[in-house]
Amino acid sequence: MEASTIIYSTAAVIGTIIVAFIISIWLPGIERKFVQARIQQRIGPPISSPGIMAPLKFFFKETINPNSPLPRLYNALPLVGIIIVLFIFLFLIPEMYFLSALTSIIAIVGLLKIEEVIYVFMGSFSRSIMSLSMPFPDVIKGAAHPNIKKSFLEDLSSLRAFRLIAFGSFPLYIALFVPVAMAGSIFLGDIVAYQQLNGPVLFSLAGILGAIVYFIGYMILLNEYPFAILKTKADVIEGPYMEYAAKYRSYTYLTRGFLMFTLGALFSVLFLGIPPNILSWGILVNILVALLFPILSAFMSAFSPIFTFKQFYPVAAGVSLLGVLAILATFV
Repeated sequence: MEASTIIYSTAAVIGTIIVAFIISIWLPGIERKFVQARIQQRIGPPISSPGIMAPLKFFFKETINPNSPLPRLYNALPLVGIIIVLFIFLFLIPEMYFLSALTSIIAIVGLLKIEEVIYVFMGSFSRSIMSLSMPFPDVIKGAAHPNIKKSFLEDLSSLRAFRLIAFGSFPLYIALFVPVAMAGSIFLGDIVAYQQLNGPVLFSLAGILGAIVYFIGYMILLNEYPFAILKTKADVIEGPYMEYAAKYRSYTYLTRGFLMFTLGALFSVLFLGIPPNILSWGILVNILVALLFPILSAFMSAFSPIFTFKQFYPVAAGVSLLGVLAILATFV
C-alpha cells in the first residue's frame, strides 16, 4: 500500500471518529431541549447541558472508592463501554473493511452483546451505601437469619439487565440480518456494494419492516421509555449507574451519546448503503439519521405508557416476529 493511500485512509478514519464524537455529545441535549421539553411545554435544559456540561462537571469532581467487591473493575466498566462503542463505529468506516471478519454483522452483534453484558456486571459489582444502610435480613444482635442471602438494590438492576439481554435485544439483532439476507453476505463491504448497485434496502417491503424493527430495537438498547426496564424507581431511576461518581459517571454520559450516533450510522450502512466517511458527502446522511432517531424516539417515549415486564415481553416478542417476517420477505 502506497504511503499516500495510508495517509488518506488514516485521515479519513481519524476525521470521521472526531466528527462523530463531536456530533454525539450534542445528541442528548437536542433530544431533551427540542423534543422532550417542547412536548412537556417547558423550557428544558441548555442544549449543551446533558452531553457536554454534565460530563465536564462530573469529570472534575473528587473520585471516590466505590463500595464494591471489585472496585477497580467496577470503575473500569464505563470506560470499557465507550471503547466497545468506539470499535463498533470504527468497523463501520469503509477504510476499515479490509479487516474482513471484524467488519461483519457477526462481529457487530458480538460487540453489542459485550456492551449489554457490561450493565449486568455494573449491577453485580455494586454495593451501594443505600443498600448497606438497610441490609436485608437485619444483622443486629439477636436478629440473625441463618442461610438467608443478603440482597442489594443493584442486584435488581443486574437481573433486569440480564432480562434485557435475554429478551429485549432480539428485535435489533434480527433487524441486522434483513440486509444480510438481501445482500447474501454478512460483510459490511458487501452489503454496501449491493445497495450501490440495487438501491437502498430501505426502499423495499423487507427494508421498511426491518427499519421499524431496528428502530424499536434502538429504543430498547438505549433503555428509552416505554422500554426503560433497566432503570426503575426502586433504585432511584439510575439502575446500574447509581454508585458511579466523578469521571466514571462522565464516561457513562459520553458512552450514551456516542452509542446513539453509532446506532444511527449502523442503520445508514445497513439500510441505506452509506457508510460514515468524513471525506464523503455521505457523512451528512449519517448525521441526519443520528439526529432523526433520537427525535423520533423522544416523540414515541412522550406518548407511550411505561411498560411493565408483562407488557415488555409480548411487545418484544411481537416485534421480533415482525423482524422474522421482514427476513422472509427478502426471499419473495
